[in-house]
Amino acid sequence: MSSEAAVAPDAEGEGGVTGPEAATAADWRRLDRRTVLVNALVTAGVAAGAAVPTTLGLSGRFGFGHAVAWVLAGAIVLIGCAAAGDYVRWRRTRYRIGAERVELHTGLLLVKKRSLARTRIRSVDLTAHLLQRVLGLVSVRIGTGEHSGNESTLELDPVPRSEGERLRLELLERAAGDTPGTHREGELAALDPRWIRYAPVSFVAPALGGAAAGAVMQVSDWFGAQGQVIDWIGDRFRDTSLLAMIVILAAAAVVAGVVGALGLWVEMWWSYRLEREPGGTLRIRRGLLTSRSVSIEERRLRGVDLVEPLGIRLCGAARVDAITTGLAKDDEEQHGDHNTLLPAAPRPVADKVAADVLRETTSPTGAPLTGHPLAARGRRLRRAFWAVTAPVLVLALLGVLLTPVLFWIAFACAVVGLPVGVFLARDAYRGLGHAISGDYLVVRSGTLRRSTAALERAGVIGWTVRQTYFQRRSGVLSLTATTAAGAGAYTAYDADASEGLDFASEAVPGLLEPFLERTPPAR
Repeated sequence: MSSEAAVAPDAEGEGGVTGPEAATAADWRRLDRRTVLVNALVTAGVAAGAAVPTTLGLSGRFGFGHAVAWVLAGAIVLIGCAAAGDYVRWRRTRYRIGAERVELHTGLLLVKKRSLARTRIRSVDLTAHLLQRVLGLVSVRIGTGEHSGNESTLELDPVPRSEGERLRLELLERAAGDTPGTHREGELAALDPRWIRYAPVSFVAPALGGAAAGAVMQVSDWFGAQGQVIDWIGDRFRDTSLLAMIVILAAAAVVAGVVGALGLWVEMWWSYRLEREPGGTLRIRRGLLTSRSVSIEERRLRGVDLVEPLGIRLCGAARVDAITTGLAKDDEEQHGDHNTLLPAAPRPVADKVAADVLRETTSPTGAPLTGHPLAARGRRLRRAFWAVTAPVLVLALLGVLLTPVLFWIAFACAVVGLPVGVFLARDAYRGLGHAISGDYLVVRSGTLRRSTAALERAGVIGWTVRQTYFQRRSGVLSLTATTAAGAGAYTAYDADASEGLDFASEAVPGLLEPFLERTPPAR
């Protein structure tokens, strides 16, 4: 990284700049000073949450009055230190938007001077949690999309909302002619409240239910009351059979998970809008308490991924993810839904949005696919059989050696697991497919999470052909298209060997041919 100006330790935004560009010192800007207030309020909230269990814990040793005094003094010191630290950060942080570079200087003892070339900027995302929204502030994350950790991003936290919008428009400004093709601009999709019905059937609901049960036990342990909670539950079900108790508790966890999934969906997708802005930028805005604005340049869009988790697919819905270049690894880890263009919605809506995003009349994700041979189904059935049978055999053996209870558990697992395994295996086979649709190659696979990826053929940089010993015996192989976008690899699993190679050869002419050995036709 390079920097074109140095900031004196005690310089204000209007001066204190030395170097060849001292005349442009007024270009340097500060973050919003209300960051100190925001940080103090957030720290106060954390302190208040920790104060209750801490006070109860100390009251047994020092008495309630002394415990409150100690906790209050500690909270004041904590809030003061946090505010002072953030004040120093505010005083020592400044940024400048130059004609060629975006620069950020920060630090007291260790001064960091970082800059990004404007031509390499690929994303400017705005985020504002509840306190920032009340105060009219946003955090601005400027990224190049390079896989180099924090060195590829600059974060301005916080700035006024008007300043954030100005930065987003200025840094993503592109000539309208940069994006080929014509398609409607403006709103491509907006929130339909009826889509909330898909939240309870996602995998988030059972996960939240289990998390709620674990949270109850953890909090009760903090207060030293975990045994009392267990005894209370036991008293409620004293005259109930073990099976009925398990069913009732599981149902309660499911209800808690459903409520949590509905609340999470509202928080994430409230006020959702997908828009195409002049110059070829897709913008996604959403969020109830924490507002988010994500911008994706169309010139780095390489396709879309239609994702159908099992529960959502059974309801006839799907979500749409963008396959883009320039999504850094830290973005993927910190923002799992960073590239989601459309939440779970009816499948026709998802196909329409995918077509609009790709500037196509019909979506490649809806193209008819070439199925895979029956050998692929046999491979999945065998995997399902052994996935169920192996643990069942282990449990049965332990039941014979240790206790009959394990034997009956093994029997129950076999009775339930085998039909479920066969169903999932057959469903996974029905989901396999590949096709070429215009400028896109399409591959589909998965059952618990079915993915239909439409990848721009020009974005494929290589093919990986994988054929194990058992695949050779079955006459199938797996073809992986490698790309610099999205997940980096999209695979057609267990395709017919001859058909799969023809598919790869036709999808990207000239890329695979040097490695193919064609058998001459018999005379």
